[in-house]
Amino acid sequence: MTPDVDPKQLELLDAILPHVAFDGWTEDAFRAAVEDSDLTGEAAKAACPRGAVDLAILFHKQGDAAMVEALSAADLSDMRFRDKVAHAIRLRLDAVDDKEAVRRGTVLFALPHMAPEGSKLIWGTADAIWTALGDTSDDVNWYTKRATLSAVYGSVVLYWLGDDSADEQATTAFINRRIENVMQFEQVKSAFKSNPLTKPFANALGQLTARIKAPGPAPSDLPGSWNLPR
Repeated sequence: MTPDVDPKQLELLDAILPHVAFDGWTEDAFRAAVEDSDLTGEAAKAACPRGAVDLAILFHKQGDAAMVEALSAADLSDMRFRDKVAHAIRLRLDAVDDKEAVRRGTVLFALPHMAPEGSKLIWGTADAIWTALGDTSDDVNWYTKRATLSAVYGSVVLYWLGDDSADEQATTAFINRRIENVMQFEQVKSAFKSNPLTKPFANALGQLTARIKAPGPAPSDLPGSWNLPR
């Protein structure tokens, strides 16, 4: 469970899920959840000022928390690192017992005004996986690892939503293919950093990343694309 969650939000999340399959993460579903709960409309709005959007975000973060808990209990000692990442993604999918709620969430976060929030959630999932696996990078690798895994996880979710194979074997195979792509990228990146011609540029990126990750507000002279969530 996500720590420090308002019990009222958890009550509303449980109440809204049966309605999401029919109404999506919408105001109609939120009103129905309030009616099914023991909360007044005022208390529900105080707990979730954005209504169903706040509950969709909580639903995603609850999945992340369940994945981290399952990953911490798993025996990964005999796994290659790529297999650990693939296993973490599989655990994140398994943490969801309502695929339709995820499907409706992809619709919500594909809306133009919600896309930044959706990207932040996917980034948060990638960060949770790398952190749970003990990532200690503090240079540009911190960003590239999460950026590449965000892309992998986003594509996996879309594939998984359409997978009707036995035991979702097709999704497992897809995860392994995508992780293999990431490993190939890491090899290229390693060569980039060790090449005398490109090493100065890689070092400059590392220094820039250190500035970005320093405590306090991001430096004002950075390009907007560097102002990523940390």
